[in-house]
Amino acid sequence: MYAFEPTEEQRMLVDAVKRYAVNDLRPAAREADETGELPQDLIEKGWELGVLQASIPEDYGGFGEHSAVTGVLAAEELGWGDLAGGLAVMAPSTYALPILLAGTDEQKSELLPPVIEAEWKPYVAALIEPSFDFYVGELGTTAVSKKGGYVLNGTKAYVPYADKAQAFLVYANLDGKTQAFIIPADTKGLTVGERDLLMGIRGLPTFKLTLEDVNLPAEARLGGDEGHESELIIASSYVAISALGIGMSRAAYEYAMEYAKEREAFDVPIAQKQSIAFMLAEMATDIESVRLLVWEAAWKLDNGKEDAFKTAYLAFNAASDTTMMVTDRAVQVLGGHGYIREHPVEMWMRNGGGIPTLSSLAMA
Repeated sequence: MYAFEPTEEQRMLVDAVKRYAVNDLRPAAREADETGELPQDLIEKGWELGVLQASIPEDYGGFGEHSAVTGVLAAEELGWGDLAGGLAVMAPSTYALPILLAGTDEQKSELLPPVIEAEWKPYVAALIEPSFDFYVGELGTTAVSKKGGYVLNGTKAYVPYADKAQAFLVYANLDGKTQAFIIPADTKGLTVGERDLLMGIRGLPTFKLTLEDVNLPAEARLGGDEGHESELIIASSYVAISALGIGMSRAAYEYAMEYAKEREAFDVPIAQKQSIAFMLAEMATDIESVRLLVWEAAWKLDNGKEDAFKTAYLAFNAASDTTMMVTDRAVQVLGGHGYIREHPVEMWMRNGGGIPTLSSLAMA
């Protein structure tokens, strides 16, 4: 049975992330959405909190050990502050944590310290593909074995900071199996397209990445010659993005609740109107239930439970629906005010649409 009480270390980390979300992320969110750019010093300050570093052992430049539960607790607070900012701060985790979870000893020793040490650097992953029937178990990007290595071809979508990335972790279909490959940004055959124009999460720059006959040595395959099982990595992405979504849902609910308490109609706060009260109650209920499912999935990942992937997938689907429902209803609670940019709920509703799509942009 999993516990609900965080450790002292987890509590300290979450408190630090919460202060960053309140004092830095939330105040910067609207301008980042309008300008399409997150200030570098804002990302750097989030990086210095050490969320990823706390998941990496000292041997590889960090100061802790990996815990999906700790990751989702921190991710929820980042999502409460700003989804785009949270994804930016967590972007290097999509490269580093798979290497930690599935890499060879040589890959961990060589590749993790440059990511973890010093300032935030854009090491990122490329999993999503621009296809309506995209499925992580049947990727269109292919990897073909050749003497001494592999050749990759395909197209990836929504790759954050691809224009500035120092290295990519690219997922491809190798003999019917999803495998990841470590690719330096200057590798011949990699082409970064123009920046995506997104409806929401506009502060996070994402790009299309094209691979044309990208030749890689054998050691570029994550896990070496034997490769790796991708389920643990994908599940870790599911729980992380779910936690970010729940954090943003909580922000929308809290904002709508305070508005409903202050806004009056016929001399009565609208929070006392049955239709509004029931709507707020359903929002709160769904947030709490999905949060518990996310925690359960993270706990199963940490404890090696066989059904961890299934629980993570259920949590991801539930969080996707709940985020859209809660942010949409927050706009409804505010009525006409919910549609104007004076209030953040319209931005949260637009951002909420990205949760089911951008499932690989965070790791816990």
